[in-house]
Amino acid sequence: MARDEVRRILPADIRREVLIRDDKAETNPKWGFPPEKRPMEMHMQFGIINLDKPPGPTSHEVVAWIKRLFDLNKAGHGGTLDPKVSGVLPVALERGTRVVQALLPAGKEYVALMHLHGDVPENKIRAVMREFEGEIIQRPPLRSAVKRRLRTRKIYYIEILEIDGKDVLFRVGVEAGTYIRSLIHHIGLALGVGAHMAELRRTRSGPFKEDETLVTLHDLIDYYHFWKDDGIEEYFRKAIQPMEKAVEHLPKVWIRDSAVAAVTYGADLAVPGIVKLNKGIKRGDLVAVMTLKDELVALGKATMTSGEMLQRSKGIAVDVDKVFMPRDWYPKLW
Repeated sequence: MARDEVRRILPADIRREVLIRDDKAETNPKWGFPPEKRPMEMHMQFGIINLDKPPGPTSHEVVAWIKRLFDLNKAGHGGTLDPKVSGVLPVALERGTRVVQALLPAGKEYVALMHLHGDVPENKIRAVMREFEGEIIQRPPLRSAVKRRLRTRKIYYIEILEIDGKDVLFRVGVEAGTYIRSLIHHIGLALGVGAHMAELRRTRSGPFKEDETLVTLHDLIDYYHFWKDDGIEEYFRKAIQPMEKAVEHLPKVWIRDSAVAAVTYGADLAVPGIVKLNKGIKRGDLVAVMTLKDELVALGKATMTSGEMLQRSKGIAVDVDKVFMPRDWYPKLW
């Protein structure tokens, strides 16, 4: 495998082993709504769109258009893109809106065109850009929506795709909150000639990529009218991913049917309710609490390691923060 292929890994690409606490636990098919079986109206209520944002509008404007077009009460996006920037913009709908928080630890990927302000040998460009992999220090730009304090961000990889004179096309994987414009500015300073960002496209936001799930606004509108006007839901259903897609990269714990309602009513997750879990969970990790039908119940912080969850017979394993599942999907069994 080529060196660049090995290095192109974001936190969202981590594969997690599953540990079993109870291999006899089963789920009742009468309860819940598995992601692939939700009626279309419900699918929208708990959906997230892998949108190909066009250059021009702001991320906020795009979300506002979607709300108006689909007559929604709520919608939110998973990470702002500047007006001139195109690419992957996850847009969560209605009750799934808060799930975008889960994308923060997943990492993002961009393809950028950097224009150098002077001539630099190709070998020097490659050597200097490699030095920016790892932790860097950035201050948000003047026009950013956050306080301009110095902060560290991680650059997971930089892969140069093409060098044509003073233009450098490269792919970069970064921690959420990294400013590519600032990164390019500092690369230019390190090269001694200066540089600016000529173009930028986001190609990944955690589990959302440039793949068959990516849709444009135009296609989205067409698919919506196929459903509303002609009763053809196939295309619109495929254009909306279940909210569970947004937690694919997170460590998970799967719980008994008998524990689901308790969590939806505000209880933290106790060890006896866990059927299986991912290996490698650390205290403080953001984890997804799932049913045995792979429905997202809640997000919370682990208060035990995977080993402790596996071995202990009592105690709180997850401090539940945000609940996504309605209370009436599973019956009270306590």
